[in-house]
Amino acid sequence: MDLLRGPQGKGSFEPDQQVTCDYVTPDKKLTGDTPKFLCDLSGGDVVKVKYNSGEVYAEVAASRLLWAIGFGSERDYPVQVACRNCPIEPWFWSSERRVAESKFRIASIQRKLEGKEIALSKLEGWAWPELDRVDESVGGAPRAQRDALKLLAVFLQHSDSKAGNQGFICLADGVVKDEQGNEDCKKPFMYIHDVGLTFGKATLLNNTRVDLHAWQSQPVWKDAGQCVANQKKSLSGTLVHPRISEAGRKFLADLLVQLSDAQLRDMFTAARIERLEQEIHTPQGERKAAIDDWVQVFKKKRDEVVNQRCPP
Repeated sequence: MDLLRGPQGKGSFEPDQQVTCDYVTPDKKLTGDTPKFLCDLSGGDVVKVKYNSGEVYAEVAASRLLWAIGFGSERDYPVQVACRNCPIEPWFWSSERRVAESKFRIASIQRKLEGKEIALSKLEGWAWPELDRVDESVGGAPRAQRDALKLLAVFLQHSDSKAGNQGFICLADGVVKDEQGNEDCKKPFMYIHDVGLTFGKATLLNNTRVDLHAWQSQPVWKDAGQCVANQKKSLSGTLVHPRISEAGRKFLADLLVQLSDAQLRDMFTAARIERLEQEIHTPQGERKAAIDDWVQVFKKKRDEVVNQRCPP
């Protein structure tokens, strides 16, 4: 599995590909706090471009990890974008004048996970306690898989775990219609939709992401003896210190150990994480964090998962 190129298929992009598009004025301000804008690649293929934020780095790395080990995710691609007829600062599009072309050298484009969104009016996504309501007896995911997803979220320090950042879709081949045309779903699927606040540490204000020192400082376990995972509550968060079953720990461990050092390097390289130029302290003094530093922290955390044993 190629973690550098990521998921391939219709709408995919090569790492750091240069993309040209035409700015699209939104009907209303885009949601969230991360700078973003809509852009038409051609023929009505309108994509969301994120830029000038740590979320650009975090989403690429985290979505590659989720994809690689079999948990669903959106497809996030690291690109460079040339936006034609763009506002000088597109995040403040309503007040900025347009220019012929604006360039964003650190940007990402997201492709949605294939399927049909399941949503109710004014009710978006799912909160983490709702995961415990999944019924295995009627075809839902077993507890081992659900606990593995919780532990993976902790591993990543998925700080902004509000309901809207977890998605609920019907997989493409699971939508069925009855004789009256009413739709039903035979293959519902729950996944983490927004992984932009990861690879740091969970904080009250969700203000730490892609921070190597912060991520390194957070143990996987709050109470290793009882397998209570270490996830502090943020103001928006719904995942707080989950208790993980032995089956869930082992399920995630067995997936993580399949990733080679080369694949981990590719994952962080795809995210262009070294361009953050973060300083780290070593016995030899301060230096810039390298890809291998991120790989080593990942492997240390993986060891915490692999070497632990949880109560039955």
